[in-house]
Amino acid sequence: MKHKFFTLATALMLGASAPLATGAITVQAATTTTQNSQTEMYNFVRNTFKEHHVRGVVTVVKNGVPQTISYGYAWYGKRIGNGNPKVTYPSASLQKVITAAIIVQLINETKNTDKAFNQNTKISRWYPNLKNANNISVGNLMTHTSGITAAKTEINRGIVYSEADALDWVVKNINNSPSDNVGTYHYNNSNFILLTGIIRQITGLSYEQNIQTRIIQKLGLKNTYLYQNIPKGITDPISYYSNGGKNYQNANYIKASLASQIPGAGNLFTTPDEYYRIQVGLSDGSILDKSDFHYLTHLNSKITEYCGGMYLKQNESLKSAYGSFYGMHFGTWVQLTTDNQNGIVMFLNQTNDNENAEKDVGYEILQHIKPNTFVSR
Repeated sequence: MKHKFFTLATALMLGASAPLATGAITVQAATTTTQNSQTEMYNFVRNTFKEHHVRGVVTVVKNGVPQTISYGYAWYGKRIGNGNPKVTYPSASLQKVITAAIIVQLINETKNTDKAFNQNTKISRWYPNLKNANNISVGNLMTHTSGITAAKTEINRGIVYSEADALDWVVKNINNSPSDNVGTYHYNNSNFILLTGIIRQITGLSYEQNIQTRIIQKLGLKNTYLYQNIPKGITDPISYYSNGGKNYQNANYIKASLASQIPGAGNLFTTPDEYYRIQVGLSDGSILDKSDFHYLTHLNSKITEYCGGMYLKQNESLKSAYGSFYGMHFGTWVQLTTDNQNGIVMFLNQTNDNENAEKDVGYEILQHIKPNTFVSR
C-alpha cells in the first residue's frame, strides 16, 4: 500500500459552490437555489451511505453539474477521511474502458501505415505463441468474446511484476488453461491485459507512458496514477467490511504485487471527480470524439450489452461499469447518461462484498438525481 501520507487531515469534503454574483438579484437567487439543492443532495447521500453501512466517496452529476460527496474514513486507524485530497482510489474494472479507448486511438493513428490494424485484426500479429491467437481478434478482447477462461489474475502471487513480466505470465496462464469457442462471452481480465501488450508493441512505449500522455496529461488530471506512480504524500485507502453491524472491520488494501498483475485491467487509481472527467473525455474530443465512442461501444464482436469496457443500457441512453477486487471490500460503480449530464461515479471502501447491495446504494442516489431514468443493475 502506498501509505506515505504525512498528515491526519480528516475533513469530509463537499464540492465547492460558485460564489454569489454581485449586483444581479436573479443570479443571486439562482445561486442560492443551486446551493440549497447541493446541500440537500449532500445530506441525502450521506444518510444513504449511513443507512447501508457503506463508506466512500461519490461524484453526483445533476443536469451537467458534478458534486463530490464523501462519508466515513479512507483510513480509519489514522482518521483520514474519504474525500481527502491526499487519497486516491482504486478504479478496478472501471479502468478497462480507458485501455480500450487507447486501442481506438491507435486504430485511428495507424491508418495508412505499416502498423495499421482494426477491430478485426487477429492478435497473432502480437502474440504468435498464444493459444488460438489466429482466431481471436482485437474486438474479441474488447468484448470478452475471445473464449479465454483462464483465471487467477486477481489472486495475489506475491511478486511485483513489470508490465512485460505480467504479460508473459498471462500468456502462459492462458496457454495452460481451458478455452471456450471464440465468440463466447466470458468476462476475463486477461483480455484487457493482452490489450496493454498490443499498446506496448504498437507504440514502442509502456502502457504506463501511454496512460500518462494520452489520459492524465491530456486531461490535466492531478490525482490519477497507475499504482506504481502514486507519489509520496498521497495514499490509497484501506478497505473495510460491514454486514450491518460494526463498521471498519476486516481491514485490507491493494498490495503492490496484486496491482502489478493486472496492468490495463485494474491498476489505475483515481478519484470519482477525475474519473468523471475521463468519462466526459471519451466523447468530447479530449480522448475520443463521439464517433470514436460509438465505434468503441459497437464492435462487430459484441454479443451482450458490454463493449469496450462499458455496458450500454436503456436503448443506449445509459452507460455503466462495475468493479471490485477478489476477496476485498472495494466496490466501484459508474452509471451515467450517455451525454454525461446525469448520474454517479461511486467509489466505496467499505461494503459487504455484495455487488447488488452496493448497486442498491447507488440506485437510491440515482433515483434521487433523476427519477425513472436509471437502472438498478
